[in-house]
Amino acid sequence: MKDLTIIGGGPAGLFASFYAGLREMSVRLIDVQPHLGGKMQLYPEKIIWDIGGIAPKTSYEIIQDMIQQGKHFNPEVHLNTKVTDIKKHAEQHFEIITEDGTSYASRSVILAIGGGIIKPQSLNIAGAERFELTNLHYVVQKYEHFKDKHVLISGAGNAALDWARDLSNYAKSVTLVYRKKDISGHEAMSTILHELDVTKMPNHKIVQLNNTDHDPNTIDEVILEHTESGSQTTVKVDEVIIGHGFERDISLLHDVNLDIDLIDEYFIAGQGNSATTVPGVFACGDIVQHPAKVHLIASAISDGAHAANSAKQYVHPEAPKHGFVSSHNEVFREANKQFLPS
Repeated sequence: MKDLTIIGGGPAGLFASFYAGLREMSVRLIDVQPHLGGKMQLYPEKIIWDIGGIAPKTSYEIIQDMIQQGKHFNPEVHLNTKVTDIKKHAEQHFEIITEDGTSYASRSVILAIGGGIIKPQSLNIAGAERFELTNLHYVVQKYEHFKDKHVLISGAGNAALDWARDLSNYAKSVTLVYRKKDISGHEAMSTILHELDVTKMPNHKIVQLNNTDHDPNTIDEVILEHTESGSQTTVKVDEVIIGHGFERDISLLHDVNLDIDLIDEYFIAGQGNSATTVPGVFACGDIVQHPAKVHLIASAISDGAHAANSAKQYVHPEAPKHGFVSSHNEVFREANKQFLPS
């Protein structure tokens, strides 16, 4: 039996783990992915500017700091683990059940599942999967990989546009293909892309991936079809990136044996704090919605602290409402020595 089980290991869940540990709670952290970090792991080289007090850093650097912080108080961590149900047997007695049938006991629960289990939407073309280990990508891990190459990007959402902008500084050429007349990402991106050396092909879609070279698992040309005229164009490529958005699995919120109020059948209805409509179950990060909600990494971190404080008060009603600030906290005495002058 743990004091707290946190489901989701993104920014909100990681800070909730840290803050709950700070408040001397025993913590279990469960995530369906093979790595902690949540959606930030999808954009490791993206520069993050909008976390208060943090200088611009890559997503990879920030998430490494968050993981180190989230594990500071040695939570029990389970990766590659999908939670399929949560049952409340009594006050301060929840059972968390996973896909393989394992169950975990906990006195409280925090849902920090972001937008749900995220999986990039794959290209719906026969045989495309055989190129996924070579030059068909759904996530851009390192810009350097595309240096001096001819790159084709399919998609016009924010992720595809970010990749087109950033890779224009590395690639020999970037071709941006999208099904509609106009791009659908942030309005500022239209101006940015106009100024960059990016070939834009609106009203086109990928219909075929070809290999004419010696390696049968490598794409070297893409057949595009005009969405209105049906005419086809062949583009020679070195790398293909698909940015068609993400599938989001939030089945847990619909299947769970708890009466949690939702907004639009998707978001957990915020109660003006981190509480849900089930006592002992709290929520933080992008999965929570309320009128004052701002969907930023910074607000996810704040949510995590609030949820941890709320869980502490649920498990130990006599405990102070807030934790003791780190600058005067004896729990960091030994750890602080590495930062102090010798």
